[in-house]
Amino acid sequence: MAKPVSIEVWNPNGKYRVISTKPMPGTRWINLLIEQDCRVEICTEKKTILSVEDIIALIGNKCDGVIGQLTEDWGDTLFAALSRAGGKAFSNMAVGYNNVDVNAANKCGVAVGNTPGVLTETTAELAASLSLAAARRIVEADEFMRAGLYDGWLPHLFVGNLLKGQTVGVIGAGRIGSAYARMMVEGFKMNLIYYDLYQATRLEKFVTAYGEFLKSNGEQPVYWKRASSMDEVLREADVISLHPVLDKTTYHLINKESLATMKKEAILVNCSRGPVVDEVALVEHLKQNPMFRVGLDVFEDEPFMKPGLAEMKNAVVVPHIASASKWTREGMATLAALNVLGKIKGYPVWGNPNQVEPFLNENAPPPAACPSIVNTKALGLPVSKL
Repeated sequence: MAKPVSIEVWNPNGKYRVISTKPMPGTRWINLLIEQDCRVEICTEKKTILSVEDIIALIGNKCDGVIGQLTEDWGDTLFAALSRAGGKAFSNMAVGYNNVDVNAANKCGVAVGNTPGVLTETTAELAASLSLAAARRIVEADEFMRAGLYDGWLPHLFVGNLLKGQTVGVIGAGRIGSAYARMMVEGFKMNLIYYDLYQATRLEKFVTAYGEFLKSNGEQPVYWKRASSMDEVLREADVISLHPVLDKTTYHLINKESLATMKKEAILVNCSRGPVVDEVALVEHLKQNPMFRVGLDVFEDEPFMKPGLAEMKNAVVVPHIASASKWTREGMATLAALNVLGKIKGYPVWGNPNQVEPFLNENAPPPAACPSIVNTKALGLPVSKL
C-alpha cells in the first residue's frame, strides 16, 4: 500500500476531486475550480520531485483530474492509475510535455493539457537577460565585487562585448524566438540572422520597418537575413539563442562540431530544452575558448550539470527560471486548472491555444473551453468555434 502523502484541502465537500501535485502561484486557479464545485487537494510534501508512487497515492480511488509538473514521469503507470480512479484529464503546468507519454494517455482516454501562449515574452526576456549578462560578464563582476577584490578602476577589468551593431542569431523563429529577436534588434540595434523551416514573415517586416526608422533618423539601419542552414547562423552571428523544439532531429544540435563553427568570442544562449546542447562538448569548448561565453537556463540532465560546468567563469547558469515572472507563473497555474476543469465539465477545446488573454482576464469569467489539449485529435474532442 502506498505511503500517505501530505495535502492541503480546499472546498472539502466539492463534487469533483482535482489534485495538484505542487502548490502553484496565485489563488485564482483555486477559486476557479472551487466555483465549479471542485474539491481541490494540493500536495504539500517537502519534495522537489514526486515519485510515481507518491502520485499514485495522491490519485487514490477517485480522482477526476490532476494538475502536474514537468519534472514528473507521466507514462503508462500513472495514466492507468488516473483512469482507474475515473479521471479524464491531466495538465502539465508547462508549455512542454516531454515528461508525458501521450500515447499512454490516449490509450487510457485521458486528455493532456499544457500552457502555451503565456510564456512567450517572459521566456524571451530571460534569453535577452542571459545574452546581456554573458556579453558584459555581469555575474563574474558581481562575484568579484562581493568577494572584496575591487580596489579601483582598471582599463582591462571585466571587458566584455558591445552588442550594438553586432549580429544576433536565432535558431527557431517561432513565438519565443521571434520575441527574443525583436528585443535584441530594437533594444540593442543588432542585425538579425535566423534559421527556421518556416519563414518568419512578421519578424522580417518588423526588422525592415525598424531599419527604415533608424535610417530616417540618420542612424545606421539594421537588417535581417534568413539563413539557408543552421551552420550559416553559427558562422555569422555574434550572439546565438536556441529556440527549437526537442525531438530526435534537435538532440545535441549543438555539439563539438557545431561549437567549432562558431566565432571564438561568440555567446550561446539556451532557454529551450537542455538536451539540445551536448553539455560535455560545451564544457570542453568553454575550457579551450575563454572568450566564448554561454548563458543557460536548461540542462541536459536536470537538475544536474555536467562535471566542470559549474566551475566555468565564462558560463552564466540559472535554474530553469525562464517562465518565472509572477504574471506568467500565475497564468500557467490558471490555464492548467482550466484544462482539467474544462474536461471535467465537458467543454470543447479552445480553437487557438496561443490566444490565452480571455482566460487570464481577471475581470471576466473565462471562456467555457479547455485552453490547450495536446491530444485533441487523437481523442476526437470537439473544438470551440468561439
